[in-house]
Amino acid sequence: MIKPFITNINEGFDFLGWNFRKYNGKLLIKPSKKSIQRFTETISQTIKKGMAWSQEVLIAKLNPIIRGWTNYHNSVVSSEVFQILDHRIWELLWTWAKRRHPNKSKSWIVNKYWKRSISRKWNFRTEGNGLLLPSQTRIYRHTPLRLQMNPFLDTDYYRERQNKLNFRKSHSI
Repeated sequence: MIKPFITNINEGFDFLGWNFRKYNGKLLIKPSKKSIQRFTETISQTIKKGMAWSQEVLIAKLNPIIRGWTNYHNSVVSSEVFQILDHRIWELLWTWAKRRHPNKSKSWIVNKYWKRSISRKWNFRTEGNGLLLPSQTRIYRHTPLRLQMNPFLDTDYYRERQNKLNFRKSHSI
């Protein structure tokens, strides 16, 4: 049984995978360290499990994991965390590629698994599909409800709000 506790907001607390804490008088909500660690561990285990998988299968297994985690955290302060995770995923994939081809040179491995695009130099991709990167996830700020609105009387406001939320969901990765 989880017991409630009282803490100072300046020290912060973790709840539902997020860390709530005040920094210089401003409340910031970030992905918690425990959540980041669990996500990294999941990615690491998937890559270790897939040592014999082809690049396409590995991408197909990793993309839903990355998409789910980043879409959950895309409404909080997470762009810096996403960039750190990009690097961590790259390190894990580099280890995967080197282990698959221990006698090949670094440039051969790069040419085989990473492709260049307009915006990025290193894209872990095949001809058919590419790996989603956390930093490519768009950050959407949560728009709070207007408390004076009544859902039974102000239907236009709630309909417009729902349309905006549906648009956001349809345009996320």
